Amino acid sequence: MNRRILPTANRRRPKRPSGLFPALAALMLLASAAAGRDIGPQSQVSREQVEKFIGLWKDHFAGADSLQQRRTAFRTLMETTPGPTRIQVRQVDADGVDAELMWPARLHHPIGQRVILYVHGGGFSSGSIRTHSLLAGSLAKAASSDVLLVEYRLMPEYAYPAQINDALTAYRWLLDNGYRNENIIVAGDGAGGNIAIETVLRQMQAAKPLPAAVIALSPITDLAATGGSMTSNAGNDPLLGKAEIETLRKTYLRSRSPTDPQASPLYADMAGFPPLLLQVGSGEVLLDDTLRLADKARQAGVDVTTEVWPGMPHQWQLFPSLLDDADRSSQNIAEFAIRYFADKPQE
Repeated sequence: MNRRILPTANRRRPKRPSGLFPALAALMLLASAAAGRDIGPQSQVSREQVEKFIGLWKDHFAGADSLQQRRTAFRTLMETTPGPTRIQVRQVDADGVDAELMWPARLHHPIGQRVILYVHGGGFSSGSIRTHSLLAGSLAKAASSDVLLVEYRLMPEYAYPAQINDALTAYRWLLDNGYRNENIIVAGDGAGGNIAIETVLRQMQAAKPLPAAVIALSPITDLAATGGSMTSNAGNDPLLGKAEIETLRKTYLRSRSPTDPQASPLYADMAGFPPLLLQVGSGEVLLDDTLRLADKARQAGVDVTTEVWPGMPHQWQLFPSLLDDADRSSQNIAEFAIRYFADKPQE
């Protein structure tokens, strides 16, 4: 398994958290630092940017306790960010799933050749094409690829498995509309990362064509919230906590077990899964969701690349106008996609 970790500036030994899973996570982080490719330490400028961003996040989410309130807070926060530029956009109906197909506004871009199916995050209950259009547009340009951004059904109006069904429908729509599976990447962040992985697992179970690779950014892989970082990083992650995960789980799964592999990919059989890129911030409560899935996938023979970004908050990739590291991580995502597309972009 390829692991890349962006080292902290002073390379201090991390504190040893109590409990089995935090200890394992710490050991894995140290192993990654020893074996991975150094991309560079988090700068003082980056730390200041993150601090400012967290303040902005807290301002928007103050008093937002219900799912509906958090949906509104996320929407209004993302409305403060710019939209994508130098992008062509087409609204599409992907067999009943609303979606937006975007591609770089370049003279000879080959529409219909390569595509990233992007499943937005937002705790299964918020997020939209608008909230993730900047990231999707950035990936389209950097990977010289089409991007299909899906508007899947949200809870509490629609519970599990509506979200996964919509993403799977969109994936199969791409196959039915001329995209070859070896030129499709499935990607998502947070809850969207969960949906992206589960979509591909369902395609595997159906013995249908699999995408070239999968990209999951801070995915929720364990809806039982058993990872040690749920506790050890609770004070470091103001954007998401164990209580929020448990609230999402109850509404999303209702009576279904949170350890059902059809909902929590950490418990799934990963043998035969496509190459996988995982990104996560070192202080996220979802750190162990990423590291444990990476380890399980590696043991199943999956080609896994894991990036642990020091100091980055949940969903940092959405905010390139505020965080320089958002651009850097998006470039890594694009490079990974290009590596696994069967038809590479022309130089």
